[in-house]
Amino acid sequence: MYVIELRFECFDNTTISIAEKAINNYLEALRANGQVLGREFAVAFNEGEFRCRLLVPEKSSLSHRHNSPWVKYALEGLTEAKILAPREKFIGQDINSETSTTEIPSWQLLYTSYVHMCSPLRSGDTLQPIPLYQIPATFNGDHKQVIRWQTEWQACDEIQMAAATKAEFASANEIGDADSDLCRRGWGIRGRIEYLTKIPTYYYLYRVGGISLKDEMNRPCPRCGSHDWKLDEPLLDMFHFRCEKCRIVSNISWDFL
Repeated sequence: MYVIELRFECFDNTTISIAEKAINNYLEALRANGQVLGREFAVAFNEGEFRCRLLVPEKSSLSHRHNSPWVKYALEGLTEAKILAPREKFIGQDINSETSTTEIPSWQLLYTSYVHMCSPLRSGDTLQPIPLYQIPATFNGDHKQVIRWQTEWQACDEIQMAAATKAEFASANEIGDADSDLCRRGWGIRGRIEYLTKIPTYYYLYRVGGISLKDEMNRPCPRCGSHDWKLDEPLLDMFHFRCEKCRIVSNISWDFL
C-alpha cells in the first residue's frame, strides 16, 4: 500500500464548515469504494489550502477510471463548495502494510482481522489483498456493504482477542459460528462477489475453542456436515479446511496450533 497526500485549494470565497463537509463527503465516498483505506482521515487547513494524507492500495487508486457514482457526485460537491479538484502528491510506499496483487487469482476469499487495514478480498493463490475497485460494484454502485461488514468483523475480532469482558464470547460467536448474523451476511457478500467476478470465492470462518485436537481434526463442515473438507496440507500455511460445495475455508482451532 502507498501513502498519498491530497491538497484541496479554494478558488472562491467559502467557509470552513462548507469546505469540511464537501471534503469529508469525498473522502467517505473514496473509502466506500475501496480507493482509500482506514476509518479516520485527518484534514488540516494550512496556508490557504486543506491537506490530507491517505493510505491507498495502489499508486493509481485515485485514478478517475476507478471512481464510483458517489465519488463522481462528491467531486461535483467540491466544485459547489468552491474547491478545486484535489491535487495528488505521492509520498511513498507504506512499510508496515501489504502489497496488493496485480494478478487475477484462480480463487479468492473474504478474509480480514482487526490488525489489517487492507481490502478484505484476498487472492487465494498468495493471500495478497485485491483492491475492491478492481471488481464490479457489489451493491448500489460501490462496495460500502463490504466495508461495513469488514468493520463489524474487525470490531468483533478485537473484542474477542482482548478477552477482558463477557462480550468476548458473543464476539467470538459472531465471527466463528456459520449461522451468526455476521457470518451469514459475509457469506452472502462472498456469493455476490463470486457471481460478479466469475472467480470461485470463499468465506473464511474463524475457529477458536474446541475440546481436543482429535475432535478438531474430525469436525465437519458447519454448513453441509461433510467430513471431506479436511485438507492433507494447509492452504497458505493457514487454512486446514476447505469445503468446495459451501465455499468455506477455516483453520484448526487456534487453541491447538
